[in-house]
Amino acid sequence: MAVVTGTSSAPYDAAMSDRIKHARVGEIDLAYETFGDPEHPPVVLVMGLGTQMLGWPDDFCAALADRGLFVIRFDNRDIGLSTHLHDAPPGDIAAAMAGNTSSASYTLSDMACDTVGLLDALDAGSAHLVGASMGGMIAQTVAIEHPDRVRTLTSIMSTTGDPAVGGATDAALAVLLAPPATSREEAVERTVAAFRVIGSPGFELDEAEVRERAGLSYDRAYDPDGVARQLLAILASGDRTARLRGLDVPTLVIHGDGDPLVNLSGGRATAGAVPGAELVEIEGMGHNLPRELWPTITDRIAALVERGELIASS
Repeated sequence: MAVVTGTSSAPYDAAMSDRIKHARVGEIDLAYETFGDPEHPPVVLVMGLGTQMLGWPDDFCAALADRGLFVIRFDNRDIGLSTHLHDAPPGDIAAAMAGNTSSASYTLSDMACDTVGLLDALDAGSAHLVGASMGGMIAQTVAIEHPDRVRTLTSIMSTTGDPAVGGATDAALAVLLAPPATSREEAVERTVAAFRVIGSPGFELDEAEVRERAGLSYDRAYDPDGVARQLLAILASGDRTARLRGLDVPTLVIHGDGDPLVNLSGGRATAGAVPGAELVEIEGMGHNLPRELWPTITDRIAALVERGELIASS
């Protein structure tokens, strides 16, 4: 689960970025961008709850591309410039948290199918998947339900769906369930305040970057109802632990020891469930990606990709 990064009622002009492309996946239109050489191994970055593809910063994507990877980031359904399900029935978060998830419009399996559909649109038979928070849950689901499409799996600050692990602190849960902002200014301020709660305690928050990204996200598409639908998808998808035990894919799990939104136990449980998974616990990391950690994280991802490519070619 990643915190909502704002956006506005005025539609974002896609022409503002000539890198943005669109892929039709069933009834869903996915907005995506690529970095690097298409001939290099494809790495698909899947973002978390309420967070647009901008949650994978340009420089982070470029750093992966510089390591010889073809990087694809995209907006999940109901966020950013991808399709928003405005005609979906209203979701009941309170009922879902009490166990009744019947108001969910879709599940993580549907979002996993979106990811696979994007691979189809890019003529990629398979790819290396990197997911953060809810994106990690989606990436795990792709590996479980579409194993032939996944060369390697990297799950960052995520969990298994087991309610006994990965729990949030009261303060972080309050951030997650806060009422939506009613203006661009409020959305930006709310995002900064949220990252002061869920961000990395061992690293200084880059407030200017958070403000810039929150404002741009608001300008692209602000849709609190869409974020609620994504949260319902998580709640309706259940525990993946048993199915994770059946995976046969090189797997890396990265988690911070200071994550208040998805506790470190979620990462440990993920690594414990996937056979042969490597667990990297990062001191001082919370529920964000501090710039200081990019070299470590991108190096780890690149090393896993290299190992996966060697296995695939052997």
